[in-house]
Amino acid sequence: MSKTPANSNKPCPICGKPPAEKFKPFCSARCADVDLHRWLGEVYRVESDDRADSPDTSERD
Repeated sequence: MSKTPANSNKPCPICGKPPAEKFKPFCSARCADVDLHRWLGEVYRVESDDRADSPDTSERD
């Protein structure tokens, strides 16, 4: 039985090139940095059922 992950053949999520072993799942440090920048710039978001304008219950007096 092989120990390679099932997604090891997926292309780089940024540019579509084959992934490099050193930067998996990306093909290069540049693509990894582009992805990090997108996360830090809030381009990517995780969906939630919470509303942004709902009051925060943890800060009650």
